[in-house]
Amino acid sequence: MPRRIKDDERLRRFEAVTDAALSRLDVSDLLDELLDRVRDLLDVDTAAILLLDEHAQQLVATAAKGLEDEVRAGFRVAVGTGFAGRVAALRRPVRLADVTPEDVVNPILLQKGIRSLLGVPMMVGTDLVGVLHVGTLNPRRFGADDVRLLELVADRAGAAGRIRADKLDQTAALAVQRSLLPARLPEIPGVELAARYVPGHAFGIGGDWYDVFTLPSGWLGIVIGDVSGHGLASAVVMGRVRSALRAYALICDGPAEALTLLNRKVHHFEAGSLTTALYAMISPDRDRILVSSAGHPRPVLAHPDGPARLAAVPVDPPLGIGRPATKRRSSVLEFPPGALLLCYTDGLVERRDQVIDTGLRRLVGLVRADNAETVCTTVMTTAGAEPPGDDVAVLAVRRHA
Repeated sequence: MPRRIKDDERLRRFEAVTDAALSRLDVSDLLDELLDRVRDLLDVDTAAILLLDEHAQQLVATAAKGLEDEVRAGFRVAVGTGFAGRVAALRRPVRLADVTPEDVVNPILLQKGIRSLLGVPMMVGTDLVGVLHVGTLNPRRFGADDVRLLELVADRAGAAGRIRADKLDQTAALAVQRSLLPARLPEIPGVELAARYVPGHAFGIGGDWYDVFTLPSGWLGIVIGDVSGHGLASAVVMGRVRSALRAYALICDGPAEALTLLNRKVHHFEAGSLTTALYAMISPDRDRILVSSAGHPRPVLAHPDGPARLAAVPVDPPLGIGRPATKRRSSVLEFPPGALLLCYTDGLVERRDQVIDTGLRRLVGLVRADNAETVCTTVMTTAGAEPPGDDVAVLAVRRHA
């Protein structure tokens, strides 16, 4: 082929996969269009994209041309297994001039009669996003130009794949969080309630939560907690911990016993997650509060006849830290008419440029035995005036005067 014609062909191929018009497509349509173009440019019979499920460390068939059954069947393969898994594990192109049953684990490739394969990793920076591979029904030796073009397509598809994965995670996490944070606080005789939640990062989803529920005994349960991290993984752990604590609250007489059982659950089922929680039980006559803290900041207690103070509550280790059977402690707080209890997560008082004691002193100075909504507004507009580096959850409970 003359050099001029060869250069023109390379330019045509480059323009086909860098076309600005592709950026106007949504992610699914973009991936389909890229596969159509790469089949035409490389003159291959099949093209497929498998995106990485980071949690399972598996590649999931997401888009395909000539191998649509792979997507419909929900094909998955572990990183390091089969042809696509090998590409992902090596993070470099892999060429197979003659496909054998030992080379692949996907039976659809053999059923289609694929004879040769070329696969490249899809990367975003140093992160693996997935694998792009093409195949032919006739034996073929893919050359260096084929590899370079497929890598160019993989770069474009990798960016789209990351956007798709982030959107799916964000949508799922937001759905989990919305289902678990009370859309509206219940109306409880004898007390008034107010709460706030503000995300401290781009996703808008984290592991902070609060909960309010009445128990058959007439006691009122108040919970606030914080699962480390952000996104879907933290939201899912938060949901499990919240549900488990509700269940233990029904069978336990005090908050320390409930948190002891919850600690065992987190040790066994949520290993590796760092979770703090504060569980308070307000008596049926509303005159006292039993409180237990699992690594969570002490609440602020304000009486009508004096300044607010950090409640005298011992702080035990966070959930999942230390020995599972460690006994936890409860404290009894007086809760006279008009008093207010403010629970919060550490994002309200922690700042990178100051020690946490500074934030705690500022918070205590803001809290009054006042209307719960007013206190939440004051706290969030003053203590939370700076953009938080972490999520912030606040829950205020005031006994009727």
